[in-house]
Amino acid sequence: MSNQAASTTSIKALVATIAGCTLSSAVNASGFALIEQSVSGMGTAYATGAAHGDDNSAMFFNPATLSLFKGTQASAGAHIVIAQSKFKDGGSTFAAALGGAPLGGGDGGNGGTTGFVPHAAFSHQLDDRTWIGLTINAPFGLATDYDDSWVGRYHALESEVATVNINPAIAYKVNDRLTLGAGLSAQYLKARLSNAIDFGSIDAAVLGGAAGTAGPGSADGVGEVEGDSWGFGFNLGLLFQVTDATRIGMQFRSEIDHDVEGDAKFYGGGQAAVSAVILGGLGQRQFVDTNVSADVKLPATASFSVYHQLNPEWAVVADYTWTGWNTLKELRFDFDSNQADAVTTFKWKNTDRFGVGTIYSPAGSAWAYRVGVAYDESPIPDAQHRTPRLPGEDRLWVALGAGFSPSPNMRFDFGYAHLFVDDPKINKNASIVPLNEDGFRGSLVGSYDASVDIISAQLQYIF
Repeated sequence: MSNQAASTTSIKALVATIAGCTLSSAVNASGFALIEQSVSGMGTAYATGAAHGDDNSAMFFNPATLSLFKGTQASAGAHIVIAQSKFKDGGSTFAAALGGAPLGGGDGGNGGTTGFVPHAAFSHQLDDRTWIGLTINAPFGLATDYDDSWVGRYHALESEVATVNINPAIAYKVNDRLTLGAGLSAQYLKARLSNAIDFGSIDAAVLGGAAGTAGPGSADGVGEVEGDSWGFGFNLGLLFQVTDATRIGMQFRSEIDHDVEGDAKFYGGGQAAVSAVILGGLGQRQFVDTNVSADVKLPATASFSVYHQLNPEWAVVADYTWTGWNTLKELRFDFDSNQADAVTTFKWKNTDRFGVGTIYSPAGSAWAYRVGVAYDESPIPDAQHRTPRLPGEDRLWVALGAGFSPSPNMRFDFGYAHLFVDDPKINKNASIVPLNEDGFRGSLVGSYDASVDIISAQLQYIF
């Protein structure tokens, strides 16, 4: 194995780790999507879906639901997402060609964090057939943070991904039964992520000790990437009133392509010595600060939802949502320097989400009560393709909520959900001969104890 080939592949392995964060997720939604865009919807575990009619935050799930809201209305809410994601090491080691010794460090503490997810909506009825609206929310995002010396430090340290989606929409009521809706999305994405770099292993395998380090784990540095992007898409919706008691909703939200541009920086751990030797031997620098870009395609979604009023007090709801995560087969980072492109493979799969719920509105009361359950699939195909930036698995939602109307013009909504997450397992196999993308990150083996609690509140006002 030549020094140049080994060095190029090691760069790919490093940046593949960094790139993993851009496609990471908190465990509260499929992939790294955030479904928390309505507090009234939260109470039914979002089983109201595209047929949601409690308040105008519903237009994010289906722009055609605008026709359910008379006059001018505004709503704003927020969700506190409390994620528990505790790793338990199951025998993580350096690559066999580097001696296969156990990776030192602890289990990283709670990799999950407490996040804040806000949203706001405004709607206005132009006439008997036409409505316009606007939502501002955060449909994708995460934050994870591990101890600096943990056993998986070469795979992930800190990750922050945030989006802001600005979505104007319009709905037209074709007749008393059918409403059509459409909207445009302008979406801003910002990401910051870091991981440790095992310069000791790189020195031992690539440079033969020329940089003066003492082998695997002896000279850790840090790699960090920060970037942002604007992307654009559209959404379409249909609302059909089957009977006076039953309506169905359908929606499609397009993919959004982000051309992320930013900076890559490297710190410490013998980085200067490694760079100098590689520069002398290959005629190009590695592990140097540079600009970087990547194409990130966020997935399309489609939903079919049903709302049925059993009697004046009770209603039942159900939703099916498909998410096209198979767009994430790989992610490629392109450096402005002479460093080679970095490619990492995800092989994510499309996911299904199923939810059912009920709404109880006692006669003569200012209160409404909601409860729901949902099953939400993870797009990660297996333990090999799971990273500590995405300790997600299939999950079961159990949710409840309430709405209180102190006056005809005002309503407060509250919601709570607990997500039971199947224990995610991780098995990242590091190889030096042949060198794979985990070669210098080590074989990370173990499982997670994961769960999520979500607490939500919202205010709606009718002008």
